Amino acid sequence: MTILLWIILSGIILALISLTGALVLVLTKSKFEKIIEFLVAFAAGALLAGAFFHLIPEAVEGMGNNLPVYLWIVGGIVAFGILEQYIHWHHCHLPPGEHKEPFSYLILVADTVHNLIDGLAVGASFLVSSGVGIATTLAVIAHEVPQELGDFGILIHGGWEKSKAIWFNFFSSITFIIGALLIYFLRTNINPSFLLAFAAGSFIYIGAVDIIPEITRACEPRQKITRYSFFVLGILIFLAIKLLLSE
Repeated sequence: MTILLWIILSGIILALISLTGALVLVLTKSKFEKIIEFLVAFAAGALLAGAFFHLIPEAVEGMGNNLPVYLWIVGGIVAFGILEQYIHWHHCHLPPGEHKEPFSYLILVADTVHNLIDGLAVGASFLVSSGVGIATTLAVIAHEVPQELGDFGILIHGGWEKSKAIWFNFFSSITFIIGALLIYFLRTNINPSFLLAFAAGSFIYIGAVDIIPEITRACEPRQKITRYSFFVLGILIFLAIKLLLSE
């Protein structure tokens, strides 16, 4: 497939992923907690592995092993820290009814910005190669599923009707494909490598700051082993993808 078709396909998939949040309507609290802990742990491993095995090496290859690459990585970390602190966006993985603050519209605004940045990153990745683009898309999917479950729960807890929450969540995901297409049509005027470094920083922030603290809160040894098994599984899968792409 052409780069444009890959980008459009990834955009459609990510938009459909936003609808997974509606699963909170059919899951009991206990089932939600059991599923989400596995997804969250896997997402942490996938994000960190995607950053270190795929995005950073490609950014270094495109820009050289120089200071600007690492400045953009740090920039991604700082930007997502600001997004979280000042727009109150966070990757919430609590069941409906346990959210301390129903941020509702703020969640949607921040999620829209976040999806736009993810779209820029995925678009830039496909400009490098289809393999890197697919790996980046998979990493985004890995953390989008638990995030969408949490966001949808926040909207419902904030008093939104179910249909309204589903549609607004879907509309906020459209910015993903907007960002990806924007990069595609500007490809002759920009070097996508800096966006890969920036995206790596955002992946590191989400995985290390937002998600890992959640998977380390388990009290029972068995629970800790299960969560870390899924965390390592996320890393190993993206390592395998890297090795396959290198052949």
